Amino acid sequence: MRQFADIEDLSGLVRDALGAGCHVVAVDRLRGGSKKGVYRVRLDGSHPASLIIYSWAEAENFWPGAHEGDLADPFAPASGLVPFLTAQRSLNSLGVRVPQVLLADDSRRQYPADVAVVEDASGSTLEALFETDPTRAAGALGDLAEMLEVMHRHQAQHYGRADLLERGGSASEISCERRVLDRAMRDLEEAAGRDGRIAAAGTAMCDRLQELADRVSPRAQYGLIHGELGPDHVLVDAEGHPVLIDIEGLMYFDVEWEHVFLRLRFGEWYPALARPGLDPQRLDLYMLAMRLSLVAGPLRLLDGDFPDRAFMQGIAEHNLKEALALLPLV
Repeated sequence: MRQFADIEDLSGLVRDALGAGCHVVAVDRLRGGSKKGVYRVRLDGSHPASLIIYSWAEAENFWPGAHEGDLADPFAPASGLVPFLTAQRSLNSLGVRVPQVLLADDSRRQYPADVAVVEDASGSTLEALFETDPTRAAGALGDLAEMLEVMHRHQAQHYGRADLLERGGSASEISCERRVLDRAMRDLEEAAGRDGRIAAAGTAMCDRLQELADRVSPRAQYGLIHGELGPDHVLVDAEGHPVLIDIEGLMYFDVEWEHVFLRLRFGEWYPALARPGLDPQRLDLYMLAMRLSLVAGPLRLLDGDFPDRAFMQGIAEHNLKEALALLPLV
């Protein structure tokens, strides 16, 4: 039985962040997180009226058998206070809006896990605004496009997670496209073991992945990307500006990987984020690889006790059909 935080657990952290006069009146664990707990803490008679606490406690991670893996692999699980703080500093330095940190604590004196207390930038995501206030959403989307351009033009000669490169991690000799191909092959094998439709198309899918990878030319410059940037990972603050969250996976990588995910998640709104000059061969490979990742990953998560099971099953089913549709007709 997983144990999550409550008022008593988090009140000490709030006092450390804002002072002894703060009084916590309510704590809500927000839905959606699978690697960390996200709590909105409401305060009585003080400013700000609320804040957010991130908890990287073991009980908050729903991924079965999660482990660090190959540190040179940018797709290794990215979660924790160190990756978060590195990403927060990196994006702040570029003028990219992220929640401001009020307290970061890895001492475990107040709470038995690494935690961060950050500003509550908004009660609404860009995803919600698409439905409730399209005009405001369009303005934030334009700002988001500018932020992404700044990030993607901030380049490095080596790829990898921002926190590992900052700590002096060694550069990988494996190309980005090879990393993606190898991961896609693993995802294909895993998905085939869970669903007969993927298993039946396994040989054709493997051949198609290799064919697409063979078309990609070498590259030696990599942009800074979020890695999983959907409209649910963009808050809109009181002034209408976008605020990026779930930033722990920040990495230098092919920007085409980001744009494939943006295209999938933003749908009809994606043209506002599109940019010229993307490599079509990389886009083709990465699209199929991303679809397979979004089959294998959700199905893997469902091996555990993740609560929103119908939602994850729906993601897997949708992307399974889309992956099969990317196979050439014979």
